[in-house]
Amino acid sequence: MVLHKGDAERGALLLVISERGAHRALLERRLMGASGYGWARVGPSEGESAQAAQYVARARQSDPDCWVVELDVPSAERFIAETIASA
Repeated sequence: MVLHKGDAERGALLLVISERGAHRALLERRLMGASGYGWARVGPSEGESAQAAQYVARARQSDPDCWVVELDVPSAERFIAETIASA
């Protein structure tokens, strides 16, 4: 689900990863040097939904062009590991 729609050509990408409605992680697309863009785990750790919401609010405030997308996926840790490894 798109929680916040940003600019079509710029702005950060932030993934809110959940499993069965429970917060698991925040991933942000970042420039990884010469290798291009990749995903990095950011913000509070698993289970800290209130802190994750605060992190997302601060990210939106500092970058109003950012996109925030929530993914509720089975096997969230596996999804996160595969997403970060493919970066």
